[in-house]
Amino acid sequence: MSVFMVNCKLNISDFLDKSLTLPVIDVRSPAEFEHGHIPGAVNLPLFSNEERSVIGTLYLRKGSSEAMLKGLELIGPKMKEFASLALQIAPDRHALLHCWRGGMRSNSMAWLLNTIGIQTDTLEGGYKSFRNRAQVCFSEPFKLVIIGGMTGSGKTDVLEALESMGKQVIHLERLACHKGSVFGGFGMPSQPTTEQFENNLFMQLRQINPGETIYIEDESLAIGKVFIPRPFYDQMVLAPAVNLALPLKQRIQRLMAGYAGENKDHLISNVHRIQKRLGLENASLVIESIQNGEMEKAIEKVLVYYDKLYTRTMSLQKRRKVHEIMIHDENPNEIANFVIALAQQLQPACRQAGNHNNNFLCQLPI
Repeated sequence: MSVFMVNCKLNISDFLDKSLTLPVIDVRSPAEFEHGHIPGAVNLPLFSNEERSVIGTLYLRKGSSEAMLKGLELIGPKMKEFASLALQIAPDRHALLHCWRGGMRSNSMAWLLNTIGIQTDTLEGGYKSFRNRAQVCFSEPFKLVIIGGMTGSGKTDVLEALESMGKQVIHLERLACHKGSVFGGFGMPSQPTTEQFENNLFMQLRQINPGETIYIEDESLAIGKVFIPRPFYDQMVLAPAVNLALPLKQRIQRLMAGYAGENKDHLISNVHRIQKRLGLENASLVIESIQNGEMEKAIEKVLVYYDKLYTRTMSLQKRRKVHEIMIHDENPNEIANFVIALAQQLQPACRQAGNHNNNFLCQLPI
């Protein structure tokens, strides 16, 4: 006896809640999926990129009926493959499903999956509703504390220490697959699109307890080729900051460990990208040092540029509180504990009026 399964439509909040335990199937084309998708979703495209283009052209030239008939013609031979793949994706016979706007593509796939015994819940408004919710999220207020400091100060290590202590941490560079500087792509996977970066950030923020502090590394609006959502970045700029001040020699040693093993040609090509900002003479000296294996000398000259850039950026920002820590010991756990103590002092004060541009300097007692 067959059982008729009813497709349930979910709003974006319920859909995302269920996505924590159920597989998400995105039936949009591969190109749409690559440009941006719900993190963790599996692409089961109803149409290939080329097929979607053909149907779109037909729709514009001859109307919806012709486009629908062409769609049925293209889907027919692939129905068995869709069913087989769906059973692999959802072995427990329950899946979440969406297309771009929650229309014909997701409804068609839901009908097929229901027919073979897979319960499907579709997203009302489709992927577009997910994107709308993400944009709203970036404007919501968060209790941010920024971990700043010049290049090589060990900000990432401190964030990881905070994370290991169970604190709420957002790793923007990890989400962006880039370390921020012109050399930031070394040792990292390919960067996502800006849209996918936003999606990944939104899903992390959605898991955050808004009543607790979020620790986040100081970044420019652009991280490599991706951009932080402007409303969220504006919050970062105004949030209290803890700046890590590490002596130049120690910063050079940290960067030596991170970049000394990189391909010389790759390093030199990136120096060429900033040679006007370094100055042609300095750029030539950096390239010569890299070629001669004198990485310490090369890094020191590049840091002159990055330190000036950081100082200029800090002077333009309007943070309410900046607390600088002079570091004499590189133990990230001890620094993290000190940052936590500072955060408790900084945030309440920053919510009071008239606290703009109050800078503090302290010595880390370790």
